Amino acid sequence: MPKKQLVAEALIDLHRRLSALPSRSHDRRMIMQETANLYGLSEQTLYRALAERARPRALRRSDRGTPRVLPQDKMEYYCALIAAIKVRTANKKGRHLSTGEAIRLIEEFGVETRDGLTKAPKSMLKKTTVNRYLRQWGFDRESASALLRANQNGARLAVTPGSRCPASITRSTRTWPAKP
Repeated sequence: MPKKQLVAEALIDLHRRLSALPSRSHDRRMIMQETANLYGLSEQTLYRALAERARPRALRRSDRGTPRVLPQDKMEYYCALIAAIKVRTANKKGRHLSTGEAIRLIEEFGVETRDGLTKAPKSMLKKTTVNRYLRQWGFDRESASALLRANQNGARLAVTPGSRCPASITRSTRTWPAKP
């Protein structure tokens, strides 16, 4: 049995007719019952269709581009650690440790940094999320290897999260995000 649908023009007309009446009017109820019988739908279906039509829809989430699992500074710190692991484990052919393995290392064993041993909370970091933020914040492979080359030459990378272009190499006091 095919699903019955209300024509958009009929829905607009119904809304126009109902908006002219008070909210608790008996005539509203009669109009809804007549329309429901005419189209072979229930009154609840009509009310749902009216509510769906009136609801505005956002194009994107209001928090688009910011992590929901962790605060942004912590996520940036873990992404920087993962990028460093990937750069340090690369061989001459460019093969390196995968993001999933880098996450597993940080969660299970931790990573020794200048600030001491850093361990991520278990199952907090997901591979796809980390990969997205690695690209978004400029910690992708090209930027991370540029950082490594620059650090070897004495320059430092100015990391600018949220920028659309990869981070640029400048004389800066900051190499990686500070530990949160």
